[in-house]
Amino acid sequence: MDIWQAVVLGVVEGVTEFLPVSSTGHLTITEKLMGIPIDDKGVTAFTAIIQVGAIVAAIIYFRADIGRFVAGFVKGVTSAEGRKQDGWRMAVNVIVGSLPIAVIGLLFKDLIEGALRSLWFVAGALVVWSLVMVTAEHLARQRRGEGQVTWKDSLLIGLAQCVALVPGVSRSGATISAGLFRELDRVTATRLSFFLGIPALAAAGALEGVQRADEVASTVGWVPVGVGLVVSFVVAYASIAWLLKFVASHSIATFVYYRAALGGVIVALLWGGVVAGT
Repeated sequence: MDIWQAVVLGVVEGVTEFLPVSSTGHLTITEKLMGIPIDDKGVTAFTAIIQVGAIVAAIIYFRADIGRFVAGFVKGVTSAEGRKQDGWRMAVNVIVGSLPIAVIGLLFKDLIEGALRSLWFVAGALVVWSLVMVTAEHLARQRRGEGQVTWKDSLLIGLAQCVALVPGVSRSGATISAGLFRELDRVTATRLSFFLGIPALAAAGALEGVQRADEVASTVGWVPVGVGLVVSFVVAYASIAWLLKFVASHSIATFVYYRAALGGVIVALLWGGVVAGT
């Protein structure tokens, strides 16, 4: 992989990781358009590893919240009084919400990295999940804030996060939609989406880095990986700040027009033989 390609992919990752448009889907499309083999294990690992740059951006952006959760968890483990605090409750919520994707991701790892990387799946998921996002916004009551999030909310939202293992669905699109179905307000659902994404994506990136180290070195190269990480970090930090301001007064259904149009363009290119599905 050339450095300029790593820069482009880092920008794509940083912009799309936290927007409800599917970062994996966009990376798959971009890699395909640049002639990079999307079914190569080293490329698949690169895609997962540079997500860590975006996750580091989220950790820094939400460092105060994360510190509160960690402190609350420690206090809750050592005292009954600590288990009455918001920090403990949110720490437990994040842990519970992260369990489903840890199990499902490991069980279906080969399928996720193989057949589901097809552009046909990406196009279909972009369009189909758009309908879910519209429905979530239509039915949203937004009656509950962060102080009212329960472990059941987190578990169901965590299960929705598993659907985003299909490229094109969008992890944030799935989790925010689930939060809206649970009557959480949009900002709370978005913040919870960020919190659940940190352990899930960090673990996925670290696992790929360890398991695919030799393949990354022989195909993509570690210098492009480093470039992609840095670029995704910088761009993602700005993307996080923008999205939180946006969802405070705008529906996530706004992104549906883009998702549907992109899905249609991909289908047209596939049918026309301009690009291959894998």
